[in-house]
Amino acid sequence: MYGDDPDPPPSTQILRNIIRKLRRLHKGGSPRQQVVILLGWLLLALAAFRAFQHILGQPSKPALLCRPSTHEHFAHIQLPNQPDKAQLSQVWKTLKTIYDAHPPRPLNLDLKTFDSISVFPPLEAIKTHTNISSADAEAARSSHVAVTKELVPYPSDLFAGQGIVILAGGRYTGFATTGLGMLREIGSKLPIEVWVKDQSEEREEWCAELAKEGVACRRLSDYMDTDLLEHGYQLKISAILFSSFEQILFLDADNVPVVNPDVIFTSTSFTDTGVVMWPDYWKHTGAPYLPYIVGLSDGPSELLREDQTAESGQLVWDKRRHWKSLCLAAYYNYYGPQHYYTMISQGWAGWGDKDTFLLALRSLRQEYYMVPHKLKTLFINGTDAGIGMLQADPSKPNNYEPMFLHSNIIKWSIRGFLCIGCATQAIDPVKVSALENPKSPINWHLKEHRRIFSLTDMQNMNIDPEPSIWRSFEHVACRSYWQDEGLCNRTREHMEQTFGFQFQKGWASLVTGGEEQICLRTR
Repeated sequence: MYGDDPDPPPSTQILRNIIRKLRRLHKGGSPRQQVVILLGWLLLALAAFRAFQHILGQPSKPALLCRPSTHEHFAHIQLPNQPDKAQLSQVWKTLKTIYDAHPPRPLNLDLKTFDSISVFPPLEAIKTHTNISSADAEAARSSHVAVTKELVPYPSDLFAGQGIVILAGGRYTGFATTGLGMLREIGSKLPIEVWVKDQSEEREEWCAELAKEGVACRRLSDYMDTDLLEHGYQLKISAILFSSFEQILFLDADNVPVVNPDVIFTSTSFTDTGVVMWPDYWKHTGAPYLPYIVGLSDGPSELLREDQTAESGQLVWDKRRHWKSLCLAAYYNYYGPQHYYTMISQGWAGWGDKDTFLLALRSLRQEYYMVPHKLKTLFINGTDAGIGMLQADPSKPNNYEPMFLHSNIIKWSIRGFLCIGCATQAIDPVKVSALENPKSPINWHLKEHRRIFSLTDMQNMNIDPEPSIWRSFEHVACRSYWQDEGLCNRTREHMEQTFGFQFQKGWASLVTGGEEQICLRTR
């Protein structure tokens, strides 16, 4: 369930320990100890009898695989240290002072959409879509030059190590439970930080659970005034900036890794450059003055026109090597909703933070690795409707092998899939689940217990992550802060009917007659 783990199941360990203790007591024990020995052997006989009864009542099957819970399995992962709040807050105050002193012009660009959001706009439309005067462009360029000269040096004593950063909060917390579960399900042993905007979005009981798996909860409001953030797109750069890690794998809350991503940090793609980025579907639609403002051209230019845009649902960044470009990307996001998001996309697809990182790297002429493989769309089984974007493993530049499913269309959350009546629950309101909504493109799959991932896609790419995702779902629904009896039952029923999982008592609970230990098995 969690990769190659040679440790025996807990039930075997329990029986071995009992037998060892009985043997030690048997050698020269006192009369009282002899009584203990007798009782011990009686308990072992009872255990054997219970097991024999169980075996007689069951058809012949392969042995069940009973693993420790995710909490126990990853308890050895050390929690990341929290950076000094005073020092890091001061770094942000200094950056904010620089940003405030050098705003772009015009400060508020009109956001206009193109005639079609599904058809890539023609060149002439791109060239004339956003009106900005030469005087404003010159002022914006001057501000940009000033910012790049004044950026603060890297605070080397604040960050250390490698880790994963996930941005949650609101309905995205439900999505994050899936990605977090999958990271541990597929064997990632990196420490993780889960960031939310402020205390109102933090769930203390859930965070206490996560700490047992090497996951720390963080609040942006501990380091900055989050009221300054006008849009959710501005949160990502802040989480990366404030993270305690020096080298970061950032994942959107709706990103579900399908293979262990830990290998990225040792791949030459990352070690040679310090940044790994992934491509999006389309080419750049930035305004002609954008290359001039950021110092890539001497006037209005079509320099960016053939560039592939970036898809930032996953991003790998070495802050020590690329601190200035990170701070410059933060400047673009600070003025993103007012100016830079519109200058970069001009209101076509991808308005937001996603291309600010790449633009900052290019502006400062810093190296990076762009994954050479085109992303692939994963489809819903039996339909032509999409689920999300499958991005390639950057450690294998010669062959496309998927590593991440950025599920930006069908967002994977067990409560969003199978919860009934969640709209009235304060824990994580879900207006209507896919099971409740007959118009959901996966409603039929959930009702009829069918796979959701396209079988053709899975066969073509030689992967099958869906059962592992449902293992993660089962943990959330049945054995976590989010547990709900009805949701748990529906989750297990779907797993049994769709994938052949079986849920039975493990040997330890058969011996003790105690709480059920979940054992997962496929046919």
